[in-house]
Parts: sequence; structure tokens; C-alpha cells
Amino acid sequence: MIIGGLDVGTTGCKLTLYDHEGVFLHNSYKEYDVKRHSGEHEIDAEAIFEAVCDVIRDAVSYYMPDAIGVTTFGETFAVLDEDDSVLLPSMLYTDSRGAEECQELTQRLGEKRLIDISGVKPHHMYSLPKLMWIKNNLPHVFSKIKRVLLMEDYIIYKLTGNACIDYSLAARTMAFDIRKKCWSDEIFEAAQIDKALFSKPVPAFNMAGEIKDEIKEKLGINGNVKIVNGAHDQVAACVGAGVFKPGMAVDGTGTVECVTPVFDCIPENEKMYDEGYSVVPFVFDGTYVCYALSFAGGAVIKWFRDNFAKESSYAKLDSLIPDSPTGILVMPHFSGAANPYMDSLSKAAVIGLTLEHKSEDLYKALMEGVTYDILTNIEHLKEFGINPEMLCATGGGASSEVWLQIKADILSRPVAALESKEAGTAGTCMMTGVALGIYKDLYEAKEKFVKIKKIYEPNPENASLYEKLYNAYKNIYNSIRPIINLTEKR
Repeated sequence: MIIGGLDVGTTGCKLTLYDHEGVFLHNSYKEYDVKRHSGEHEIDAEAIFEAVCDVIRDAVSYYMPDAIGVTTFGETFAVLDEDDSVLLPSMLYTDSRGAEECQELTQRLGEKRLIDISGVKPHHMYSLPKLMWIKNNLPHVFSKIKRVLLMEDYIIYKLTGNACIDYSLAARTMAFDIRKKCWSDEIFEAAQIDKALFSKPVPAFNMAGEIKDEIKEKLGINGNVKIVNGAHDQVAACVGAGVFKPGMAVDGTGTVECVTPVFDCIPENEKMYDEGYSVVPFVFDGTYVCYALSFAGGAVIKWFRDNFAKESSYAKLDSLIPDSPTGILVMPHFSGAANPYMDSLSKAAVIGLTLEHKSEDLYKALMEGVTYDILTNIEHLKEFGINPEMLCATGGGASSEVWLQIKADILSRPVAALESKEAGTAGTCMMTGVALGIYKDLYEAKEKFVKIKKIYEPNPENASLYEKLYNAYKNIYNSIRPIINLTEKR
């Protein structure tokens, strides 16, 4: 049997096909545009669906899958009228609209109550405050809305006619009860929004339906292709990396860096939510994940290459860097600070440069700085009883052996590199295979799909030096932040 994993991101979508033995067969990819202007960050849901159609059409020209699982990015939603036409461009999580509505909702229900139910600290990045903004500011549009669909259930609805959303993505709306696994009547009533507009919440592995005949004809599909609910993309990456139990975490390095640890109870410490960590239902009952973010990640490495080494490949840059720690401390807040500071106005800082340093030293220092940022998150999560002992690396950054060794040294933990570079689509295929009955559970699917390429162990000598440097790094934010305030006021 052939299984497809569809991964829909903010800038492009990919469809990866595997056979039931976990052998890679084909990958299709299509990009689309994001529009950003004056705080409004929008994406065209119809363009996303057309891109999805393109990658499916390409893939089925090579292999006809028995089923396709769907994983997508979070928060962003499409609003449809009674004819299933999209009424507005979709607001991304970075869009500034919805802040006032979020405050109103928090005043009505209370921050603590919202956190207890939804597992997230109230913020306008989530779907519900943005829908409230549409109601308050575009009432003529809101009155026409018959469906509110996040990208996963939008794609599934367009393909099958059935509207269903998995628990982990539903949790990114700020309207989902993470304990009862259902929409929260209490939150919707406080928001004065009809929950019937939203799709039916379902667990991952849900068999959503078959692709409709009119869509099959458009895509060149003969026969029946089933569509399966996957999960929020970070959750799917956990599955694809074989990270199933507490004590393990995925370290995904793309444009941003996201560490996703698994844990088995909902932390009660309110400080966790103040620091921007959320609690998201995982694919196994009674387990959860959270997302520890650094906005830097691969973005700063790309920034360095594009501005200081345009003619060099990443492999070439990796080959030039020194073996020992640079001694340069970089606080990588080039796009503000994510967890645990949640400070959009923070700026990057570089400390310790001398005339003896070369460009390759700064290149490595950027890798070190992003990793210090991740270690800061890991230390904070430990306070809440979440302490991953091993990380599985995914994303583009996992291609750099140098960076993986730096991570092992700084984090003082083994870091595993996987054979598969597409953990998100692999994880979605694994869930789809379980839904089809090919595998009895994810553990059987893991035996087929998850293969460790190499485990990077901490170098004791470097780890000792990095520990001293990190103790200095921890002081930078509180020392530099007042200076940044002064520069902003000029």
C-alpha cells in the first residue's frame, strides 16, 4: 500500500509518498505568497488549496496513494459563506489584529480560567480573538460566515466535504478544552461566538472520508483515496521522529527553532503560561506537548550567509569553523525574543568580539547563541517538571553535523539525527497507516519509518567550557534590555 503525508506550512506545502514498509517514494512541493503590510499578515486560503491540488496532482502521476494524511500550521483560519466561498484573506498568527478583543475576552472570563480550560495564555495570535475582531470590525462579513475552518479542516473539507479538526490543532484556537477534548461552551459564550461555526473535534488517526468525485476528476485520480486527520505540524514532527514518551523531545530547526517535549500531566504552575508555553494534547491519551520557541533558528544562519558569505554553501561554512567554543556570546533576538521572555521588542546582542576573530568565528557563535537560547528554555521547562533527556533533530538545521555537535555540547544531552529529513510528513504517514490498519499502533509504524542516522554525544571538554560561557550568557538579557529601551526612545 502507498501512504501520503501532506504538510501544509505558511509558505508552501509538500506531499511525501511512502510505501507501507516506510520506503520513500516521491516528494512534491509548491510555494505560495504571504502578504505583510502595516501589521496585517495575510495568506490566501484558496491559493493554499490550489497548491495542495498541484502537489497531489503531481504525486498521483507517479504513484496512486491509498490514503493521504493532513498536517498543517496552526491558528490561521478561513471563513466560508453558505456557498463555501472564502470571504476574507486569512490572518496569520503574527497579524496584530485581535489584541483588543483578546483583552475583552480575558476581562469577561478571567485569565486564569482561560488558561485552565484552553492550556494557553490569552493572546491575539490565536484564532478566537481574530474571529471576534472580524465580528466587531467587519459585521457585514461576519453575518455571512457559515464555517470557520483552520487549515487542516479547511483542506479536509474541500477534499471530502466533511469538516473535522484534530485535538492538537483545535487547541491552537484558544477555545478548546484540553482536558475534556471538546470545544468549550464557557469560552465561546464569553466570546459571544457560535461554536457551531467550527468543525467537529476528532482525535488524530480519524478517517475523515474519501476525496469527492469532482475533486478526483480535477486531480487525475482513479479509484478511492481516503483522507485522514493528522495533527498540528509540531505534533506530527514528534510522531515522525519517534518521540512518544516523557523524557524525549524534538528539536526542529527551520526558520525558527522549536523544541517540543512530551510530558504526561498538565503542569499547574502559572509561571509556565506567563512565559508563553502552551499545553497541547498529544496523540496518546494522557500525554501532552508544549512548544519552546526561539525566533532565531535557521533564520540567523541564513542571514549570515546572505549578507556575509553569499558565495558559500552552508557545508563550506561548516568546514571552516573552529573546533573549540568561540567565546563570543550572541543573544540571538534578531526578531525579538520568544520563550521564556515573550518580548517582541528585544534585540540581538554580540559580546566578546575582537580583532582576532574571523567571519567563521561569528558564524559558529550564531549557532552557539541559538543553542544558548534553547538551553534557557530547557532550564525553564525543568522548573515545571518537563525535562527532556534526549533530543531528536529535525528540519534543515539537522543537516549540519557541526551544529548538532554544538547542541550536544551546550545542552549536555545526546542529540539524535534521523535518516528522514521530513519528520512532519513521515509522522503524518505513520498516523495514516494506523488509521488504515496497516500498523496496529504507532510503535509498529515507528519500526518502519524512524531510523536514527547518528547520535551526537556531548564532548566533555567542550561541554565544560560551554557551561561557563552559558552562565555568563544568562545575564545578558536583563543587562542589555534597559539599554535597548534607551535606544528605542531616541
